Amino acid sequence: MGLSSRFRKKTKPRLPDGVRVYAIGDVHGRADLLQSLLTVIDADLARSAPQRAIQVFLGDYVDRGPDSRAVLDLLIARSKSHETVCLKGNHEVFLLEVLKDPARLQEWRHYGGLLTLVSYGIRPTMNPSAEQQVELIEELKRALPPEHLAFLQQLPSSFTCGDFFFVHAGVKPGIALDRQKDEDLLWIREEFLASEERFGKYIVHGHTPVSAPDIRPNRINIDTGAYATGNLTLLTIQGDSLLAI
Repeated sequence: MGLSSRFRKKTKPRLPDGVRVYAIGDVHGRADLLQSLLTVIDADLARSAPQRAIQVFLGDYVDRGPDSRAVLDLLIARSKSHETVCLKGNHEVFLLEVLKDPARLQEWRHYGGLLTLVSYGIRPTMNPSAEQQVELIEELKRALPPEHLAFLQQLPSSFTCGDFFFVHAGVKPGIALDRQKDEDLLWIREEFLASEERFGKYIVHGHTPVSAPDIRPNRINIDTGAYATGNLTLLTIQGDSLLAI
């Protein structure tokens, strides 16, 4: 069932006239898939350019997949040539925390962090000692380009355009959008996913992998598990029309 059939016409969320938004779900180190979708966007813009085109990336650029470094390179380059909004994901937050506290490296492993190290030319052992953990993070600090660190440190937690609220994980029900906490915006799952609340805006999010875009009356989830499935989803919004590929 398409999104249009989930809403009566007068209640369908809309973008401002002349605005088109391209939203991309969790990339997780799949620079190849990201590059393919950027090519799709460029072709679409060449066919029909709106007054304003905004490219929104929903966070979780690093970890799990093979080339986190290349993903950040692509996003940074894209932000210099197009209007982009790169949102913060929980994996970006965790990377910054590990840089401050090497003792969290073992925990980061469970989030696919070792593949991020490898993408920066670092070869970690499977079970590094405490001393080795410190050295690995020192290696990462040396390998991480200043432009990458600055990019990671300035990521916003949400973006609003028209009737749409873009965020990594979701929002906490019962709390106004302008009073949401980062902990919920970046990490929430069940409480948000089970809610039928309308939230004041239509929520576009990722974070929880689904086999295909999950369209609900109050939200759409476009995290299709790219690192494992090879399927990175692009959502195009213009007016009250939504198209996911």
